[in-house]
This record gives sequence, structure tokens and C-alpha cells, in this order.
Amino acid sequence: MSDIGSGDEGGQKYHVQGMDGNGGDFGDPGQSGGQQTEQELATKMLQIQSKRFYLDVKQNRRGRFIKVAEIGADGRRSQIFLALSTAAEFRDHLSTFSDYYASLGPPNPESVPEDGKLKSEMMIKDNRRYYLDLKENARGRFLRVSQTITRGGPRSQIAIPAQGMIEFRDALTDLLEEFGTNDGGFKGELPEGRHMKVDNKNFYFDIGQNNRGIYMRISEVKSNFRTAITVPEKCWSRFRDILSDYCDKMKKSSDTPITAETNLQTSNSLK
Repeated sequence: MSDIGSGDEGGQKYHVQGMDGNGGDFGDPGQSGGQQTEQELATKMLQIQSKRFYLDVKQNRRGRFIKVAEIGADGRRSQIFLALSTAAEFRDHLSTFSDYYASLGPPNPESVPEDGKLKSEMMIKDNRRYYLDLKENARGRFLRVSQTITRGGPRSQIAIPAQGMIEFRDALTDLLEEFGTNDGGFKGELPEGRHMKVDNKNFYFDIGQNNRGIYMRISEVKSNFRTAITVPEKCWSRFRDILSDYCDKMKKSSDTPITAETNLQTSNSLK
């Protein structure tokens, strides 16, 4: 299947689960390893050549975003997710790509680059990268939009026929004029990182934020070895309570006086 066909998975329409983002910190902002309250605020459908595109504005506790789903003529679908601020940047790129496309003139197979790319741009939002490539192949010219996660994970992409870039831009513009370009979510100042050294180990506590929300990354560093865990902000209290419970239990154990009877019980248990 050529790039302009795009879809890489089967599925019904576009109502499918997105990638789990906490395995890679960005997939569907509406999913986080479990059920999350998510509200659909608006939707637009575009028919561009043989493809349908659904642009859904959604909202959850982390803010607002746009899910773009592409449904091919054969029923295959693919989808990407854009924070509202990223959607605004994408809209502006669509204008630039459309102007460039209009200046190209009729296709000329002899002048097409070997990889088919005519023009490329990249967008970065938190831990996601978006690659915009205006390409040409035997089926025509199209804009391929690829979404990747910086720490690895699956790549998702859509392909917009070049003739439909203006229509796609106008649909995005309508949604952004209605809902703005503010992603929502936490807007305060995040706490500074902390450091703690225990024997020959260093522990670092860093607070970060991406479109999935606020998190704490706890890193253990020893010589050339480094490992880390990421704790979502919504479970910090529970995380603290578990640690506090263990601290209390260990303190009670260490405060228990050692008596002759305790020593005798310990001695018997070792026989």
C-alpha cells in the first residue's frame, strides 16, 4: 500500500483506543492505563478524495486536544493527536505547504527526489515529534504527518491529499477559533528538583509536565548505572501513604525493647 493510502491498521470508523501514553508518555492524552473521563466538545468530518477525516476536539483533566482520524476507502484507519497549541502550529504549516504545492506546477517524474519528499518540516511538543513531509509518488502528491514519541514507541501517521490541505486548514481554523489554542491543564510553577545521597548512591527527584499531565521522575544513580521510575501526580498521595506506612512499621519494630524472652524466642527459632 502506498503512502497516500496511509492506514496501517484495520478498525471500525475511528472510535478506537489510542496508544497508552504512560508507557511512552504520549499516546492518546485521554487514556492513562485505565478509564479516564473524557468529553468530546466538537467534531468535523471532511471528505477529501476517497478519504474521510474526523477532527474531534476532546477534553480531559489534562486539558484539551484534537484527535485526527483518517479513514481510507478500504476502511483502514490511522490517527494522530494534537494539543491545541500544536494544532495551531500545524494550521500555519498547512498554509505554507499549500503555497509551496501551488507553485510546483504539474508533476514531473524526472524531477522528483529519490525519497519522494518535496518539502519537510518538524514540530515538537513535550515528548512528541511531528514530521511533516510533502511527498509525491505514482498516486499523486500528499502531505504525510507522522507522530513519534521521543523515548521510543509506535509511530502513527496520516496522509492528506495535497489538493485537500486548504480545506483541512480551514476546518482546523474553525475549531481553533471556537476553542482557542490554550491546551489547559496545570499552569502553575512546578516545584524544583531535589537530590539525596545515600552511601554510594544518588537519588534525584524531578518534577515535569507534558500533555499527559504532571509527573515525578525518581532516578537512582550509581557509578555508570542509572534507573528511574515515573510517578503520575494523581497518585502521589497514595505513594506517600504507602511509604509512610512502611516507615511507621519499621520504626515500631526498631523501637521494640529486646528482652530475655525475645532473645529466647529468637534463639529457639534459629535451632
